[in-house]
Amino acid sequence: MKILVYGAGAVGGYLGACLAHHGHDVTMVARIVAAEAIAKSGLRLSRPSAPDVLVRPQTVTSVRQAFLENQLYDLVLLAIKSYDVNEALNPLIAFSPRPYPPILTLQNGIGIEELVMDALEVDSVIAGSLTTPVSRLTPGHVRVEHRSRGLALAPTQKKLDVRPWVTLFSDAEVECQRVGDHLSMKWSKAVLNMVGNATSAILNRHPGAIYKYEPMFDLEMEMLQEALAVMKRLKIKVVDLPGTPTTRLALAVRRLPKFMVRPILTRIVSEGRGEKMPSFHIDLSNGRNKSEVLFHNGAIAAAGDELGIPTPVNHALSDILLKMVRREIDWKVFDGNPQRLIEEVAKYGD
Repeated sequence: MKILVYGAGAVGGYLGACLAHHGHDVTMVARIVAAEAIAKSGLRLSRPSAPDVLVRPQTVTSVRQAFLENQLYDLVLLAIKSYDVNEALNPLIAFSPRPYPPILTLQNGIGIEELVMDALEVDSVIAGSLTTPVSRLTPGHVRVEHRSRGLALAPTQKKLDVRPWVTLFSDAEVECQRVGDHLSMKWSKAVLNMVGNATSAILNRHPGAIYKYEPMFDLEMEMLQEALAVMKRLKIKVVDLPGTPTTRLALAVRRLPKFMVRPILTRIVSEGRGEKMPSFHIDLSNGRNKSEVLFHNGAIAAAGDELGIPTPVNHALSDILLKMVRREIDWKVFDGNPQRLIEEVAKYGD
């Protein structure tokens, strides 16, 4: 198949390398530095207990280049950050021949699929959630942290058959499963991503350290309980994703005493991220003025407002982190100071 990977970061690099390694014609839209590195030395994929893979996909630095002479693709992998999607769709609208090829969204967070369908006026959007932890070591080198997880795909419309795409990735050695409802998949993945993410970014500490302080663990529990309450009101079912027992997590948060839940959350963090800091922290430490918290805690808070469900912790975490990335709050205010964050969050419940 001829596949366009829009975004050559960790996720796009990983999936693009797997597909190219198994004989697919892969073109990657990458930033100049990454495009030059891949064109010169290839794209290297490192996996646990397996030899490195080196592939040489075609690279371009713009969507316009990807669609020169009305080039056609069988599938587009949208592998960019959630906060960049809205702007990134403009070149697709401008340069992609009609009808659009099927588009696979790989963003973390809530509401991306609806944004893409509205902007492109299409219903051939496949929702994807990658649970395999991957890192980009250099612009031309991606590493899989461990392979016990995989990729979940879900249709955004009932008439959309995602089974051919499940087969595509499975044949490329990516553990892949179908999920029947994209809202259940994306909300469940968002809940997983929220664990130890915003608090870690704000406090500049690894989630493992944060969970050792009981008041902060209590705050994390309240955050998850709010999210699950919103999902319940919306009748969105919690589902398991590859290698991630989300249903057991939800059951534990809802019913078990805190001392029994703490090791579960700690294990999720350690297995999902290892020693790597969470994504919100990475964006903040890299000086980006945007954060995907808007599509996680922020989306939970917005839905809670519409439904009349109090979500003060999600409101607070989203608001504080967004102010930090916009330089309205100095990172030093909360750096290593959990009590200050707890006091600040409490104001949102007044």
